[in-house]
Amino acid sequence: MCLFYGVHASLPQESWTSQKGTLVRRIALSLLFIAQFSLAQAEPVHGIAMHGEPALAADYQHFPYVNPDVKKGGKINYGVVGTFDSLNSFVLKGMRTTARGIWDPEYGNLFYESLMTRSSDEPFSLYGLLAESVEWDADRTFIQFNLNPKARWHDGKPVTADDVIFSFNLLQEKGRPPYNKRLAVVEKMEKVGDNSVRFTFNDKANRETPLIIAMSPILPKHAVDPATFDQTSLTVPIGSGPYKIKAIKPGEKITYARDPNYWGKDLPSKVGFDNYDEISVTYFLQDSTLFEAFKKGDVDVYPEGDSGHWARAYDFPAAQNGDVIKEVFQPGLPSGMLGFVFNTRRPIFANAKVREGLSLAFDFEWVNKNLYGGAFKRSQSFWQNSALGAYGNAADDKELALLGAAKDRISPEILAGTYAMPVSDGSGADRKILRQAVSLLAEAGYAIKGGKMVDAAGKPLAFEVMTQNESQEKMAIAYQRALALIGIQMAIRTVDDAQYQARSNSFDYDMIIKAYTSSLSPGAEQFNRWDSSSRDAQGSFNYAGVADPDIDRMIDALSNARSLEDFRAAVRAYDRLLVAGHYVVPLYHVGEQWVARWKHIGRPEKTPLYGYQLPVWWDARVQ
Repeated sequence: MCLFYGVHASLPQESWTSQKGTLVRRIALSLLFIAQFSLAQAEPVHGIAMHGEPALAADYQHFPYVNPDVKKGGKINYGVVGTFDSLNSFVLKGMRTTARGIWDPEYGNLFYESLMTRSSDEPFSLYGLLAESVEWDADRTFIQFNLNPKARWHDGKPVTADDVIFSFNLLQEKGRPPYNKRLAVVEKMEKVGDNSVRFTFNDKANRETPLIIAMSPILPKHAVDPATFDQTSLTVPIGSGPYKIKAIKPGEKITYARDPNYWGKDLPSKVGFDNYDEISVTYFLQDSTLFEAFKKGDVDVYPEGDSGHWARAYDFPAAQNGDVIKEVFQPGLPSGMLGFVFNTRRPIFANAKVREGLSLAFDFEWVNKNLYGGAFKRSQSFWQNSALGAYGNAADDKELALLGAAKDRISPEILAGTYAMPVSDGSGADRKILRQAVSLLAEAGYAIKGGKMVDAAGKPLAFEVMTQNESQEKMAIAYQRALALIGIQMAIRTVDDAQYQARSNSFDYDMIIKAYTSSLSPGAEQFNRWDSSSRDAQGSFNYAGVADPDIDRMIDALSNARSLEDFRAAVRAYDRLLVAGHYVVPLYHVGEQWVARWKHIGRPEKTPLYGYQLPVWWDARVQ
């Protein structure tokens, strides 16, 4: 502004017209100088954080939750239920049937890599991987990635700026959600010098956008055929990750071998990772078969999700003599939400009163006592047990202002943070609560006639829940029994893994059981779960079919928040809207992570913020 003012003040009034062209040129030069000056202030940095600064300094040696002195070698065998028919995680056809480990938040990205990688001990901080440094401005209008000159593909060719540009363009054209949407917020993607790529953002971007770009997969331009990229294939591709594919048994097993020439093995962000010489992932048709394989030692690690099974199933000899170790981890995460999800695309679930009434009918106390031995706590909101959650935290002035008129459709109890699901007498037939459910359904036009809950036209209230396994089926049967007491017919259909994934992708269900994990830094993933733009996008995680402008506003607000206070207010307001919409019948959470492992699998002592991290464990038999 000073330069702008100075140009104008130096001109006499009468010379304005005659010197207009000169003025325009001077202004243009001034603005160019300002732009160049601003760009010059963008110093390369080693890491970035969603809010504030990364916890680790530029000279950090490793993440705090690894064993930097681990002896690498040996092997591990993971086990999963399902099958696989693809090695491409980034297209719709391979979305849920890609071999585990290719691009994997649990086992690690063994094969492909991103520009930066996340520390699991911070809410949302990224450090250099394929990019050794980044540059951005305070307003996050752009980010520039300066590639590590050591980065190599498995065939020895360097990872280049052209690979980065190619990857984003290819995924925009043929990738699945959310990868195909990432350039929608980019005004310009350009190569800078020989080894850098700059993304300049448009007005659709938010403050999380640079971090999402940083975590996107990078593919080799020279080894990918765009014409066939969207087809299912088991042809071994070329990656840049720490492992190569050693062997494939289609649908049954994939084995990875650690690349001794892996370019990034000495990076601070990779110290203590990738510790096995060989990693195998074996597929099983059902969980009971997988557990039997674990008991025999054919599978090394068994993450447990069933409290009854955790309490009763570990009486086999290896667990009794100490060869198998049961461990409980305490992450610092919000509760998340597991529940029966209403598909609001179905007219039967379009009314929130119907969804609320059906939610009340589920007798959590009976289920918790009889199926799970009282191990669980009822989930009341999506960010419970954290400062981000609506439950237990009243809406303050900042949050109410953010909600605006939307607060008028949220009950006073939800705004006060006191709303909770009713506690039943545990009988499975609590008349008081069932009467409340019937009353809510009556407000939506339903009544019990001839023992059936029907609408004004006499059409019965009936629907089907799709389940995936025996554990889900048990919960559904308990729910079915409770609903039958008030004349509601709920059918249960348990389908195989392939059908479950196909129907999930196309939203072909009335009700489904899903888990929504909640982090301490919710952001772009929420667009794919609850934003209007994802409602009809095949393969999105908007299982409930939600399209609500107020929810969209809250997602934008939490994604664009600059301060922790604004961020907290936005997430709480968002949480309240999700709870008030009654899109999910809340089930339970435990607040712990249960894992059983054979004792020859070692792990670091420190548990990071996000809980145990399998990619930093190792084979303790290696000497």
